[in-house]
Amino acid sequence: MTDVTLYHWEPNANSGKPMLALFEKGVAFDSHYLDLLNFDQHRPDYLAVNPLGTIPAMTHGKLVLTESTAIMEYVDEAFDGPRLMPADPVDQWRTRWWMKFMDQWLAPSFSMIGWSVFVGPSVRQKDPAELEAAIDRIPMPERRVAWRKAIHGAFSPEEMTESQRRVALCIGYLEQALGERQWLASDEYGLADINGFNLAYAMPLSQPQLCNDELTPHIMRWLRAIYARPATRACWALGRTDLARRISLLESEPA
Repeated sequence: MTDVTLYHWEPNANSGKPMLALFEKGVAFDSHYLDLLNFDQHRPDYLAVNPLGTIPAMTHGKLVLTESTAIMEYVDEAFDGPRLMPADPVDQWRTRWWMKFMDQWLAPSFSMIGWSVFVGPSVRQKDPAELEAAIDRIPMPERRVAWRKAIHGAFSPEEMTESQRRVALCIGYLEQALGERQWLASDEYGLADINGFNLAYAMPLSQPQLCNDELTPHIMRWLRAIYARPATRACWALGRTDLARRISLLESEPA
């Protein structure tokens, strides 16, 4: 047993960020898997930890932490191990710029696309009354709206088009930045890379017309380099769904 427990879903997107930070720092933690597709995050035992019912959450002793990017920064500051926030102030600014951009711009767009093509279809087969009861237990009204849209395929064409536009724009930004340096925010691997990887790892699969070895060689190099890290392999071994298996596409070398 340790004094750190991480409540998480699959090792991607929000859950994957603190998971990978903990592995990179070498911090032992108790993994508490929550099946998002079974609404585990809205059950009473988890709501006692995080009343908002969002994942991930982390406990360190008696302290309860939420919000994935903030947890990453806490992990980096609170524990020994390699530093994940650069020492240089300009690199720190660049790190936080990228994390804010990812969280506020790219993550919602990827989330909408992912909910439309994976989450919604995955839970749609459940009993309608059971689904409605599960949605009614969600504490946050806006999350209830998002779940109903995902389940019923109700994201508008305009919403989906805007999400695709944002993803395409971000791919361009990433390729440009990674053409200027090995890692996203500095010359050392760090928090910006962890944040970005957990959103972008599947872009070659979900956006093959925009992200591939020919069009975005710098992104592909970056994704493969992160996937090759022992911490990333250990992190992704905790996955249980097809989402985790999608990362295997990074095992192939450029043609």
